[in-house]
Amino acid sequence: MLACAGVAAEEAVQLSPVEVRAQTENLEGIATAGSAGVVSSQRLAAVPMLRPGEALEMVPGLIVTQHAGDGKANQYFLRGFNLDHGTDFATYVGGVPVNMPTHAHGQGYTDLNFLIPELVDRISFRKGPYYASEGDFSSAGAAHIDYRRRIDGTLAQLTLGQNGYARSLLASSPELAGGHLLYGLELFHNDGPWQVDEHYRKLNGVLSYSQGTRNNGFAITGMAYRGRWTSTDQIAQRAIDSGAVDRYGSLDSSTGGETQRYSLSGEWAKHWGKAQSRANVWWLQSNLDLWSNFQYCLNNGCPPGDQFKQSEHRQAGGFSASHAVFDNWAGFDVTNSFGLQTRVDRLSPVGLYATSNRETLSTIREDKVTQRSIGLWAQNETRWTDWFRSIQGLRADAYDFTVDASLRANSGRASDQMLTPKLSLVLGPWRKTELYFNYGHGFHSNDARGTTIRVDPADGVTPVSKVQPLVRTRGYEIGLRSEILPGWQSTVALWQLTAASELLFVGDAGTTEASRPSRRYGVEWTNLYVLSDWLALDADLAWSHARFRDHDPVVGDYIPGAVTGTANLGLTLDNLGPWYGALRLRYFGPRPLIEDNSVRSSASTLTNLRIGYKIDKRTQLALDVYNLFDRKVNDIEYWYCSRTAGEAANPAGCADGTAGGYDDRHIHPSEPRSFRLTVSHRF
Repeated sequence: MLACAGVAAEEAVQLSPVEVRAQTENLEGIATAGSAGVVSSQRLAAVPMLRPGEALEMVPGLIVTQHAGDGKANQYFLRGFNLDHGTDFATYVGGVPVNMPTHAHGQGYTDLNFLIPELVDRISFRKGPYYASEGDFSSAGAAHIDYRRRIDGTLAQLTLGQNGYARSLLASSPELAGGHLLYGLELFHNDGPWQVDEHYRKLNGVLSYSQGTRNNGFAITGMAYRGRWTSTDQIAQRAIDSGAVDRYGSLDSSTGGETQRYSLSGEWAKHWGKAQSRANVWWLQSNLDLWSNFQYCLNNGCPPGDQFKQSEHRQAGGFSASHAVFDNWAGFDVTNSFGLQTRVDRLSPVGLYATSNRETLSTIREDKVTQRSIGLWAQNETRWTDWFRSIQGLRADAYDFTVDASLRANSGRASDQMLTPKLSLVLGPWRKTELYFNYGHGFHSNDARGTTIRVDPADGVTPVSKVQPLVRTRGYEIGLRSEILPGWQSTVALWQLTAASELLFVGDAGTTEASRPSRRYGVEWTNLYVLSDWLALDADLAWSHARFRDHDPVVGDYIPGAVTGTANLGLTLDNLGPWYGALRLRYFGPRPLIEDNSVRSSASTLTNLRIGYKIDKRTQLALDVYNLFDRKVNDIEYWYCSRTAGEAANPAGCADGTAGGYDDRHIHPSEPRSFRLTVSHRF
């Protein structure tokens, strides 16, 4: 009997790293748009990821990259948007929002460096403003990342790689008082390929207690993350071409950052037979000190140079609740849902400072900000026939901002409200095929400081126009989901999205500003084909067209950073005896860098490889090779004005009138080919 129990325990801890057969999830009769989907933990586990944030690249059409040190939030691209560090794409982990409004560095800042991919259970994603339950930052899309409530056995994992890369992970979920106590502890260090060692140090942990399931149970989760790094930011192409700096060199070796994030959250769900209730409460404390230098010596000369520090100390909290009732009206099956969402952010302070070698020289602006929001939503889903259903919803949001600025003229209060209707029509299924028609309004909030500003904080005199607190977006979509052949799931989505005001990245300042109204449209084709229990293929292809709507024949109508084409192709192997593996190719298409499209970025294609071997049912080895073909491409490119140390002043100056500077391409290179070896053991 004991021998049998031992065999059963050993079988319980066996977990395939790929599990090809578990990669698909049937959304027939559930999804309300062709662009919505779920990424399973098994599919995520098969992907070699250079950075934690690249988990979001499993959202079809979404590109995740970096323009500075790896401790900083990634840069995201989707549906013709340069999302900067997260604006217009809402992200949640364990029910806690990741996007940070009125952030020191960028509106909607989304730092996913605290994510532990091995603990992710699934990623549920939606694109477009068609969902009543999605609010701020979700116009392009939203992703809800859920951690597991339990894992098999205890996982001990060690990864070693080039350039000082070392990562260790310990995770388990022992039974406790009728539930499970999930914990994960991650230690991390990396220098990267840069001539100035990144020396990125990360201490990261999660502790969660849960009972029941996500539909009928509860979970209490705490997370803690601290990171420090030295950053190699984007550098001027002319400095590389002249030999003044190496491709992996730096023009300011003291840039970088320090960050902390601590959160506590609770989730509760109850299934009542003909009803489903959910509630979530969360608290968050985060800090960031970020030193950057994008223009080098243009404004202040060298020394002291143009380095600046963006800093914030934030406490935030929120609550959400929803209730769905399943009923039958006059012979029609209906689901009526309604919900409430609230959030309060207090920043004390959020500031911008002139610095040199991380020493503060002066305060440009320093503010205390309180931002409050409340959202109410209601939705009705009616199944009119066995092949036709409609989902109609309405959302109401109200925002209030209080800004106490170091420059009194920029202090004040602002508020705004917005109603956003939603409608989806679903036809099918017919032979495992559904057709979707979607329409909806959405919005994004602007930085609170921009809603009360009156004068430029740099000189305290120059008048500056305020921005609207809430900016409306409007989207349309036609989608098709079908299982063309057994095991082949395919979706096609044709979409359009307009915005009343664009948030435009300004490379020379490292900030965003409200800009012109815009229109985007495009098509996405997503495929996952599980040919057998040992082979799966996936292909995500996307094309988009992005322009400003108010035609300007002088400046131009192109949206800087708006990507036209992307592709993510993958091959996954498992159950080949002890061997398993994955091969992934990512194509990141060219983008206009200025409004008249006279300067464009280059495209990039990167290929990553994983080869794994199961030593036994408990122990596995995996070798990851990043940038397999050692392509010399760029993660990011910008076009703006700068002047490097020792560089003679340009008599002509820059196109924007800045004296002495040079308009140039500024790049952050992709990392060269690198290797990482991981050993995992479950006990």
